[in-house]
Amino acid sequence: MENTEGISHTGFHAGSFSVRDETRVAAQAARRRVRIMSATLHQPLPHHEPVAAPAARLALKTDGTSRGLLDGAWWPRSRDLLSELPALTDVLDPLWGHITRIAVNPKYWPVIPHEIPVGGHVVKVGWFTPEIDPHKLLLLSYGTGRWDLLVIPPETGAESAARLMAAASDHDGPPLTASALIAADETRRAVSAADRPLEPDEAGKYEGGPSSAAVPAQTGRVSRLIIGM
Repeated sequence: MENTEGISHTGFHAGSFSVRDETRVAAQAARRRVRIMSATLHQPLPHHEPVAAPAARLALKTDGTSRGLLDGAWWPRSRDLLSELPALTDVLDPLWGHITRIAVNPKYWPVIPHEIPVGGHVVKVGWFTPEIDPHKLLLLSYGTGRWDLLVIPPETGAESAARLMAAASDHDGPPLTASALIAADETRRAVSAADRPLEPDEAGKYEGGPSSAAVPAQTGRVSRLIIGM
């Protein structure tokens, strides 16, 4: 009787040890699976090199003291001053000194922030109407000077933009306002689309005659700095 109880008791304890071993092995396997899943879920993201912002598209007058009503033309890619102004100041700061303030007419700018961080400093932004031409950007550099740029609408085609840049930055070009240059080019494109013969006075206006607006006469000297085109 005693021997039977001893065998039964020994078998019971042996079975108990086996259950604990299996439980321990299962727990270790579960921990391994968790570690593998964690490593899979938290793989480091691939490193991407930062993409440089496109250069500003500009044409600037470079010589002469008589600058007229405009100092050049700027062709932004959007009407977002926060994203467009840093690229513009990257070009202008080395040429003109730090741009500290700009002013625009709000007609074509949906959002006008008070300040825009650019290249290690901040540009203050203001808006005025009707003092500022809707198609012009006014820039100020503290202690250096003021410049006025024609703002070519972002949706403008490359051919028209090139004409407007030439007109705004030509040293001997006509002293027209920014809006007058835009209107002249729109008229020129409308005439081209209609494909009708030009009257003599119109031919002089659009083909570089004395009253040329959108296509200034060529002077044979380099009078502009073209950037980003």
